[in-house]
Amino acid sequence: MFSVDVSVTAVPLADMDVDVLIVPVCEDRAAARLEELASEWGAPLRSAAQDFDGSAGAAVLVYAPSGQAKRLGLVGMGPSGKVGPEELRRAAAAGEGLAAKCGAATVGLALPTTGMEDASSAAQALVEGYMLSAYRFARYKTAPGKKEVAALERIVVHAGGRDSEEASGGAERGRILAEAVATARDLVNISPDEKSATAFSGMIADLGKAHGFSTEVWDKTRIEREGMGGLLAVNRGSQEPPTFTIMTWKPDHAKTEPPVVLVGKGVMFDTGGLSLKPTHNSMDHMKADMAGAAAVVGAMSALARLNFPRHVVGLVPATDNRPGEDAYVPGDVIRMHSGKTVEVLNTDAEGRMILADALSYASVYNPPLVIELSTLTGAQVVALGSEVAAVMTNDRPGSEARLHAMEEAGRRTGDLVHRMPMYAHYGELLRSEVADIQNISSRREAGSITAAKFLEHFTQYPWIHIDLAGPSFLKHVLPWRPKGGTGFGVRLLVEFLHAYDPA
Repeated sequence: MFSVDVSVTAVPLADMDVDVLIVPVCEDRAAARLEELASEWGAPLRSAAQDFDGSAGAAVLVYAPSGQAKRLGLVGMGPSGKVGPEELRRAAAAGEGLAAKCGAATVGLALPTTGMEDASSAAQALVEGYMLSAYRFARYKTAPGKKEVAALERIVVHAGGRDSEEASGGAERGRILAEAVATARDLVNISPDEKSATAFSGMIADLGKAHGFSTEVWDKTRIEREGMGGLLAVNRGSQEPPTFTIMTWKPDHAKTEPPVVLVGKGVMFDTGGLSLKPTHNSMDHMKADMAGAAAVVGAMSALARLNFPRHVVGLVPATDNRPGEDAYVPGDVIRMHSGKTVEVLNTDAEGRMILADALSYASVYNPPLVIELSTLTGAQVVALGSEVAAVMTNDRPGSEARLHAMEEAGRRTGDLVHRMPMYAHYGELLRSEVADIQNISSRREAGSITAAKFLEHFTQYPWIHIDLAGPSFLKHVLPWRPKGGTGFGVRLLVEFLHAYDPA
């Protein structure tokens, strides 16, 4: 598990005994801030950093001419009037890039002197940005190189004259959230041969024991008894049985109220089934088709560790989708958990089949809200790319407020979402001649929307759907997001739930 010791100090900046001290600087305050730093570290600092201008993305590493820190890393945040949590995360990530080059094990993060007045939020953003950038996945490297192993052991946040207690709370929250994201990333990045549905449910149970949420794992016999026809159909081509995992977080002081339910798609590996994925490289990263489930697991871990004061349940239907000899076929009509029948026209539209059963089961909790996350469609990537997820909701009271709250949570966390329409006419494209509905649209367009309209059939409560196919797994590096699993959605869910009011 990726874990780092994080603390806060109020000692003079020059007295911080760290390998690298990262100092964020605003663009319009760069010259003045350099003068302040030079007065503490000496005139040589002024000349060593003379080309640094504080613009967003600017970064320079210099040897500290005096003081306890071995090196100073100056990182730009852009104009002070535009500095928020995301600018701090990106600045911290740039600082991590500097510190990683010299193998820094202990790092100082100085709260900015201008740009954000809230010490708690600033400390949280800096710690998140640094730790998320420092994540490495070297599980299968027999001789990992220097860049493939995180040397980081300790982060010390400098309060900079602000309230140390507030900064400490924010730094600790940032640490917990970053570690929860790292957990989700690990779950996505693990090789498929280690990640059967049974193995995955075991990983969830272990995390529950470690962090304090309870788990219940249903085996195939229980799933059959519950009538989860969609999950069982997708599993027919696999040699591994399905599982259905229920995570519960209910602190002793929680109100006696129905829980918010989180649902995550848990397709361990997706070949497309008998509708085999056709294009070159189209299966290369299908181990990530359970990123929605990983996000829910990461969020449940974070909520438990943060002692979230309300009742939350997480549901993960899990299987792989393979073209075995008994695989479900186009033309099959499947009776789902809800009792509705579905005509299968494409076995590669499997995620919606297993999610439909989970969404139907969620009704037993009488939830005020269900949030479901899934790598549901390639159409989402075509529409929004690899940095923004699609968000949709059903037409139930509070729909506009729900979408707005999720968009705001996305802006605060950097896990960006963009709303897509859910007009009724899209549902007409799912009409079946032989069953209640069919599992794909009769036309190619609006693939993300019609997939969501399919799921809507199984929701009898307020529901938010997040299609994170694009941002859940990257083939390129972004600020504080690595190649591979990103853990997208973990901090988004936690941020949304902390602001959520069911009333």
